[in-house]
Amino acid sequence: MAPHSGTPPTLIDPGLEVPETGTITTGTATERRRSADAAGGARRLLARLRDVMAAGGTAQSRLDKIVMLIAAEMGADVCSCYVMRAGEVLELFATIGLNLDAVHKTRLRVGEGLVGDIAAHARPVALANAPSHPNFAYRPETGEDPFDSFMGVPILRGGRVRGVLAIQHIARRAYDEQDVETLETIAMVVAELVATGELVDNRELQVANDLVLLPSRLDGVSLNRGIAMAMAVLHRPQLTIRQMVADDPELELRRLREAVDSMHSAIDRLLILSGETGGEHHEIIETYRMFATDRGWLSRIREAIRTGLTAEAAVQQVQNDNRARMASVTDSYIRERQLDLDDITNRLLQHLAGRQDKADGGTLPDAFVLVARNLGPAELLDYDSTRLRGLVLEEGAAYSHVAIVARALDIPVVGQCTGVLNRIDPLDFVIVDGDHGQVFVRPAEDITEAFLKSIEVGEERKREFAAARELESVTRDGVAVRLMLNAGLLIDLPHLHATGADGIGLYRTEIPFMVRHTYPDTAVQKETYAKVLDEARDKPVTFRTLDVGGDKTLPYFPDLGEENPALGWRAIRIGLDRPAMLRKQLRALLWAASGRDLRLMFPMVAEVSEFLRARRVLDLELRRLEQGGVAPPRDLKVGVMMEVPALLFQLDALLPHIDFMSVGSNDLLQYLFASDRGNPMLNNRYDLLSPAMLSVLRMLVRRCDEAGVQLSLCGEMASRPLDAMALLGCGFRTLSMSPGAFGEIKTMIRSVNVDVLQRFLDSLLGRPDRSLRQHLLAFARDHGVRL
Repeated sequence: MAPHSGTPPTLIDPGLEVPETGTITTGTATERRRSADAAGGARRLLARLRDVMAAGGTAQSRLDKIVMLIAAEMGADVCSCYVMRAGEVLELFATIGLNLDAVHKTRLRVGEGLVGDIAAHARPVALANAPSHPNFAYRPETGEDPFDSFMGVPILRGGRVRGVLAIQHIARRAYDEQDVETLETIAMVVAELVATGELVDNRELQVANDLVLLPSRLDGVSLNRGIAMAMAVLHRPQLTIRQMVADDPELELRRLREAVDSMHSAIDRLLILSGETGGEHHEIIETYRMFATDRGWLSRIREAIRTGLTAEAAVQQVQNDNRARMASVTDSYIRERQLDLDDITNRLLQHLAGRQDKADGGTLPDAFVLVARNLGPAELLDYDSTRLRGLVLEEGAAYSHVAIVARALDIPVVGQCTGVLNRIDPLDFVIVDGDHGQVFVRPAEDITEAFLKSIEVGEERKREFAAARELESVTRDGVAVRLMLNAGLLIDLPHLHATGADGIGLYRTEIPFMVRHTYPDTAVQKETYAKVLDEARDKPVTFRTLDVGGDKTLPYFPDLGEENPALGWRAIRIGLDRPAMLRKQLRALLWAASGRDLRLMFPMVAEVSEFLRARRVLDLELRRLEQGGVAPPRDLKVGVMMEVPALLFQLDALLPHIDFMSVGSNDLLQYLFASDRGNPMLNNRYDLLSPAMLSVLRMLVRRCDEAGVQLSLCGEMASRPLDAMALLGCGFRTLSMSPGAFGEIKTMIRSVNVDVLQRFLDSLLGRPDRSLRQHLLAFARDHGVRL
């Protein structure tokens, strides 16, 4: 069932002019009159509901009066309220118009019937002919045969469905959006009654999930490696809204205005602080500030206040409505923007409550793991990074804003951990295993001890690695190996010198593009690239041109709805189809490197002709540079990423035209085996240490050596000691990796004899095994290689 609006709302509506008071100045005079009449009716209904809620009597008697009042005020033949019971069962608790004998007898599972569908998806349903809908479930005991039209909304509390409120009409009726919004507003008041625990004891819902109290392991996706052990802190528990109905709408509008001003000032202070270090943190907060001033969002809150809600209740209603509308949206950019709006909504509620302190506030543990459904980057930066040990997200994606910032803070992150908020209580002891994408909740003693030992060993190895920082990266038989850094943020660059890296083997230029809300112009790009080169000093930097598409979307690019985005319009394909974008980036890189060395690499090249076209664009910009009197780079090297297997069969034509090649092992593996690396069903199906993959890599080494072309590998394979050992056996002598991998990779290199390793690997490549991993592990054990 689609959301009632038919299409997702536009989250940014800068063209809508909304006055501080009065009605929205859009639509016809009739529409504005109807909107005003609806708002007045909603205010009257809310005022009467407030009187019912304040009256004495049991919760059941008040609920009976509420459904009668709703039916009368909305002219409905039926009004019914279903409340969630243990085991995800919806029980009919009150009705007017249906058979009263069905109360407390009629039950529907979540997902069953129209009521169950509303609860399952937390979104409204409005139908003129309900019995014809495939989800309709007939219950004869209710006597609902005569009623054709149906409209229902979820009763939401704390982001969870607590029940369903529905009305029905005998005659067929087309409910409009104002009808739905009125019933949603009323449902917020009913949610307060349900949440008291007088209708259904809250302990019933808690006891129904006894597993919550037991040790458990939750699986997710690793967004940043590492291990963390600490007490859990649930991110910003939702404020309890004590008063739903306002006595004075003008006072509530004034409170909203003051809270918005206070919130904007706080975000501006955060923007100033982030600007002191510059870079992508600043860009992220700028984008965040844009959402905080969205007129469409604020106007909907004001309209909700004018219907009679308090400022807090209005903010909550708009947030619930946004979540419901976004429930079926799959576009990653729009979903990321919804997360930003959730973040801003929570922040605005804090300001309305007068609680504007930083999130840690002095009340949090000395060490903690943050657990959240998702959160915005500004909210993560609110927490004291010296105490924050790890992050667990119910949602989260590798290139979301919060994941980018978390990696910059170097904390373990596990995302896409379904149900984590239902399985973790505040101050539970948890272990975040970012290496394997797992979270252990209230772990048993033996598990805790095992991880403690692992952490102790890890700390000891870190000290050992730190001591080895100044040692040469040379194998036992005297083979030198260059270790390079993978980077994508300006705040990554201090690692270049701290790790002793020989240079930056991969600078991902797309991340600054992804965190902005508009395409960065040439001057902005030039400034960023110049800072990278300045920070690198005399060490080489390899810039990869814009590699977006697939799982990396740009906010100012259309969503193409591609069936196979990893195989779609991305990377160099976009650059060649949008040559102005490519030329601006190349121009900025050439300007930034004036008089200095520059290494440029084109990603996702599938044909030699694509590389030659990109090279011609580069030559055009070189000539433009010379004509403008700007000194060209002192030395310019141009290369390609080896990711698409088709290029393996064009090496004779390709190698004479390039100075270097870098293997992107992640994409090469998925394309070589036609295996989506983002599909959890295929995560471990194919191995980087398979004979096929290693044979390809060995062949590339041989062909590049013969052609005198520099070869490196910059994928995740280079960051894992056993995989990196296999690369040495294949003949690789330049590896580019994440900062945290340097110590263990250098230790491995200094403990291996490459000549013996190469002979051993030669004997394995002809085997029919799916993986050579166990054979290589045995070699490492037998020959004292430190992994």
